[in-house]
Amino acid sequence: MESIHLKDEFIKLGQALKLAGLVGSGVDAKFVIQDGLVKVNGEVETQRGKKLYPGDTVSYDGKTFKVEN
Repeated sequence: MESIHLKDEFIKLGQALKLAGLVGSGVDAKFVIQDGLVKVNGEVETQRGKKLYPGDTVSYDGKTFKVEN
């Protein structure tokens, strides 16, 4: 499982997908999230601005990453 490291207290879902390299742009992130293709902690998430904290996991397109400090 890949990891992304936070510089702040949290990161928004759309930004995390870009940082992890799973989407090419914020527009791409918006569409895959709105289409229900992204899971946060095993649940489908449709809010691009969902705040992710250390310990959260995100899955998209067969790849999973964990948010860490």
